[in-house]
Amino acid sequence: MNHTIKPQQDCQSTIKQKLTLMQLSDSFFPSGSYTQSHGLESLVQSNQVQQPEDFISFVQILLRNKIGTCDLVALIHSHKGISLKNLAQVRQADKQLFAQTAIAISRQTQRQSGRALLMVAQSTWQNKQLETLAKDRIANNFNCLHPVVFGAVGSIAGLDLTDTSLAFLHGFITGLLGAGIRLGILGHLQAQQISLELSADIETVLSTALSMDLERMYSCTPAIDLAQMRHGRLNSRLFAS
Repeated sequence: MNHTIKPQQDCQSTIKQKLTLMQLSDSFFPSGSYTQSHGLESLVQSNQVQQPEDFISFVQILLRNKIGTCDLVALIHSHKGISLKNLAQVRQADKQLFAQTAIAISRQTQRQSGRALLMVAQSTWQNKQLETLAKDRIANNFNCLHPVVFGAVGSIAGLDLTDTSLAFLHGFITGLLGAGIRLGILGHLQAQQISLELSADIETVLSTALSMDLERMYSCTPAIDLAQMRHGRLNSRLFAS
């Protein structure tokens, strides 16, 4: 009898994990991260990004020189910290990412999205570690940056490190593709083609991030950083950053 029940239990566990993966990476999940263009809106208005090829280059630069070498590294170490029940490691990842995020608007939007994600996660997955992080945030001992919270939530929700990272990267790219559509530089069919084209970049970026220590985190996207700094002075804006 045990031989017939165990595969069914394993199947149910796998299905639950897949559903959680889809839940966290879905734009329907209310974390606020899809209100950000990461400087794209500013670059579009200054005519620096106009064609799909420009958009692909923009995303690749962000993936290879910021998201994959900074945000994702912090996420990975946060996930590991939660898995080991080592909140000090989570706080250190948060502190290191905050120090590496030099643009004020980026820190602000990261905090807003992280707080929204933590609030939703607390009501969805009741967990003492999430409660402690929420108390730390109130006491100003935790910046609550979105990638760090995402890594923590992925671990608590039962996702392994790879699936949590892929959910984060998928959500990031989907958000930018949606921004590109709203800003009029992409069509829906082009967005799907680009999403598939970026699969190789995602694989490379994940491999790099998994090999990096927190001390090796870095970000080098000066043109995009300047675009984000100009965003607040745009005459009209669709996005928060």
